[in-house]
Amino acid sequence: MNLTRLLAERAAAGSPVRVGLIGAGKFGSMFLAQVPFTPGLEVSVIADLSPERARAACREVGWSEDLIAATTFIEDGVALTSRDDVEVVVESTGNPGAGIAHARASIAAGKHMGMVNVEADALAGPLLAQEARAAGVVYSLAYGDQPALVAEMVDWARATGFEVVAAGKGTKYLPAYHAVTPDGVWNHYGLTAAEAAAAGMNAQMFNSFLDGTKSAIEMAAIANACDLDVPTAGLAFPACGVDDLPSILRPREAGGVLDRSGMVEVVSSLERDERPVFRDLRWGVYVVLKAPSAYAADCFRQYGMKTDASGQYAAMYKPYHLIGLELNISILSAALRGEPTGQARSFRGDVGSVAKRPLKAGEMLDGEGGFTVWGKLMPASESLARGALPIGLAHHVKLVRDVAQGDVVLWRDVEPIQSAAAIARRDMEAAFASRAAAAE
Repeated sequence: MNLTRLLAERAAAGSPVRVGLIGAGKFGSMFLAQVPFTPGLEVSVIADLSPERARAACREVGWSEDLIAATTFIEDGVALTSRDDVEVVVESTGNPGAGIAHARASIAAGKHMGMVNVEADALAGPLLAQEARAAGVVYSLAYGDQPALVAEMVDWARATGFEVVAAGKGTKYLPAYHAVTPDGVWNHYGLTAAEAAAAGMNAQMFNSFLDGTKSAIEMAAIANACDLDVPTAGLAFPACGVDDLPSILRPREAGGVLDRSGMVEVVSSLERDERPVFRDLRWGVYVVLKAPSAYAADCFRQYGMKTDASGQYAAMYKPYHLIGLELNISILSAALRGEPTGQARSFRGDVGSVAKRPLKAGEMLDGEGGFTVWGKLMPASESLARGALPIGLAHHVKLVRDVAQGDVVLWRDVEPIQSAAAIARRDMEAAFASRAAAAE
């Protein structure tokens, strides 16, 4: 609750917090929209594959020509990380390989890293966070996106003495969505392809939100940052409104749907027959907590909290998240406090690649939200034992054997992957395999 005061002190001292942004897409643009209204925070350089597109994004969000002229625009994200006029690097490309490369370059240069790129975090976040801690810099999940917001709520619950029973977010989900491809995505958003194109919306990216992949990636990041378990069978996506969170998101032995206490889960805003859920949490995040005593349970009731029938389980939730508009919290927390807004501390959750249809040897996988695979949340110990191919590496790789629809694609099912991201992932698996097994 002191970030504004600390930032004002930096501004008064003539030492603003200087940020380098890599990737000026939607999330980056939303962050840029707030910069002119945050005295003491400056974006000194923006790296994007198209600097002109990045300049256009700045104009679109209301930057003055003077502010644009005072900002450096380049193509090379790695070069950005070593600049003297950058204190905090924000990685917002959405490309897991690029995210890992930029994170490691930032750490090597002694810069704090705000990792908007949760795809990279799900792929190798525990290793990147460990490397950052060793280097004395902050590696942080991005506030405004669901994982950091959930991490904050989990920290609040535990710091106040509550047991965290479940944590996660809401989304629009039906089982059939796992098979949706970019060709059919816009109908589920109530848009035509022409309307989506006019708005600059990327079909594959939005399809990753719909087919369950993004939810799996975000829950893996939360599990790893908050020491929470993941469902053995993958996310169940129960239909659930905010009033029913304490009843549904509790262990089976208590009448809920969870394998046990202390798990991540995503709730759907649709009933399985496509009816809307009453008071859904499609845009929000939640934590379910358990009263540690009869006195605390009485307080739940006295102060109007919705609980399960026993009165022991209750929920806190945030109905909305504002993604890039809230990113300043991560940047300022890193620069002014030296603290992350969520950071992987263990390797409990992983995201394997599952065939959307029967796949044949010789086909190329096309990654998150594509035509070939979707991402399934798995316990890390199971993923490692089975040799599951992480969804973050299922890009432009060729199958060497057939994979049945619904089966998990394995490392041995594809040609050897020699990319820097694959090497980092292998390093992470080697470093955390024993801890992943111990967590189960």
